[in-house]
Amino acid sequence: MSAALMVRTAGPGMTIQDRGRPGWLAEGLSRGGAADLLALAEGAALLRQPADCAALEMAGIGGTFEAEGDLVVALTGAPMRALLDGAPLVWNASHALRTGQRLVIGAAESGVYGYLHVAGGFATPLRLGSRAAHLTVGLGAPVAAGERLPVGVMSHGARPGLLIEVADRFRGGTVRIVPSAQTALFATEDRQRLAATDFVRDTRGNRQGVRLVHDGEPFAGAGQLNILSEIIVPGDIQMTGDGTPYVLLPECQTMGGYPRIGTVVPDDLPIVAQAAPGTRLRFRFVDLDEALAEYRQRREGEARRLAAAIRPLLRDPAAMTDLLSYQLVGGVTAGDDLNEEDCE
Repeated sequence: MSAALMVRTAGPGMTIQDRGRPGWLAEGLSRGGAADLLALAEGAALLRQPADCAALEMAGIGGTFEAEGDLVVALTGAPMRALLDGAPLVWNASHALRTGQRLVIGAAESGVYGYLHVAGGFATPLRLGSRAAHLTVGLGAPVAAGERLPVGVMSHGARPGLLIEVADRFRGGTVRIVPSAQTALFATEDRQRLAATDFVRDTRGNRQGVRLVHDGEPFAGAGQLNILSEIIVPGDIQMTGDGTPYVLLPECQTMGGYPRIGTVVPDDLPIVAQAAPGTRLRFRFVDLDEALAEYRQRREGEARRLAAAIRPLLRDPAAMTDLLSYQLVGGVTAGDDLNEEDCE
């Protein structure tokens, strides 16, 4: 029998996600996929596997899982309390999960979306080229207790005991936005006021988008009741009829008629997605050409940057209940093995 992860308990909103389904906008299907694509890439880097491997996305709280077969797992995204057979696990790291062991993941300590990756990725059925659940359109469903999640073939480079250093994007902050086709509908003073305003993530929000609230006058675009509905994408900031901004996320609709004051740059969208209710956010306009150039540069160097952020996970021997399972005296090396291994 192939390896799998048994789900004993599951928090609400737990889904299988990958990089989604780009290219289907004309058919009315938004990209979907992981709310925090950077967390997906970080997990893939830890396990040395392709970035499109499917992982388990946990919205605010995790669940209880049991290994069927020896697995290597990684934990990324919003930090959550994790226990393996009662022993705490380090977040943003890879770990061994032996047959029969139980992994318990609790609530998010900051942020919203945590990710549980397995070496080999989850081998759930492909639908339209992706394993990602897109709940808005009815593709896939939330993961439920009792499900057996099959695991793909593990890369030979996957190993436990690695840690990746990540930027803290789980407590809000300033988000870069670029002007879009409808930004000019808003007066210059309103655009300046937007950049000077502190917004707070409202309780209303999901994978489609999040509502932000603020003190002061609402925002309104010129002739906003007469604009035609047209294509919208994740990151667009729509101003609803009462002048309150919504930032669209991966499962957003594909057409919209509310005016858009700008678009969050893709690399900053995880900051919005990971903002828990009550988190403060600000917007800063940046030049479109500069944002595009930086985006392309980061994509070209992303694999190297993530690989460079990985370190051996140092554990306290006094707290290691599995210490005797390690070979402590053999295998003398030059000490540069990790640097010489290829990241696949």
